[in-house]
Amino acid sequence: MSGSVLYDAPGPRARVRHAILAVATVAVFALIFGWLIWKFAAAGQFTAAKWEPFLTANLWKNYVLEGVQGTLTAAALSIVLALALGCVLGVGRLSPVPVVSWACATFVEFFRAVPVLIMMLFAYALFAAYDVFPSKQLALAGVVTGLTLYNSAVIAEIVRTGVHALPRGQGEAASALGLTWGQTMRSIQLPQAITSMLPVLVSQMVVVLKDTAIGYQITFVEMVRQGTSVGTSYGNLIPALMVIAALMISLNFALSALATRLEARLRRSKKGPEPLAARPLVQDGSAV
Repeated sequence: MSGSVLYDAPGPRARVRHAILAVATVAVFALIFGWLIWKFAAAGQFTAAKWEPFLTANLWKNYVLEGVQGTLTAAALSIVLALALGCVLGVGRLSPVPVVSWACATFVEFFRAVPVLIMMLFAYALFAAYDVFPSKQLALAGVVTGLTLYNSAVIAEIVRTGVHALPRGQGEAASALGLTWGQTMRSIQLPQAITSMLPVLVSQMVVVLKDTAIGYQITFVEMVRQGTSVGTSYGNLIPALMVIAALMISLNFALSALATRLEARLRRSKKGPEPLAARPLVQDGSAV
């Protein structure tokens, strides 16, 4: 019999086979990585002249940090707006009112189907045609609008799935106690669903952060755009993109670590007291 409910525990031969495959996989990736490093070195991508510009303050001030600021600004605005709109749409899809549920479902399905770049281009052109935003903020507004509309639709589905994953008995018990649908959703179901949804929400936030690079197509100043500008100006495109990739990975890891800590704190805060049935009883039946 297996010690696991999900799968049979591997035997001695299987463990040896898995270890050999793991070592072989690591070796293959190490060889590929080494071959890439060798090709870059042979092409002169690791010469001091190509990396020296990154040791100057002007390059970081005029190029890299400006791109980091643009990426973080667009990502922060898009994440906040997408979370707020996504929660409203997700709850709206669960509404017992047919008109509300149908309207939210239509919105979600439509914007999930439209590519983010098309939404950015459309929003940018629309805002420019009607002078909705100042010219300096047009690109930022287009990026935030596209990311917000698309990711709010995805988050709405995450919210709906998270609430549906809860036991049905909770809603039935709340109804038996006389709570309305809104009170049940706000006080019982959403607080529990949010904790279980956090890992998926974090993944979507990372997607938002990475998708800010699409704003390059509407002249938005972000990290990838600035990296290519550095590469064009100093003739070191590969090193510049390596630096930008390292910064992007660092930002994604920081966002994931922050969300993991938040999830752990939420789970600890929801721990209840020890059940009475788990306490030992004395002979007269009273709890110790």
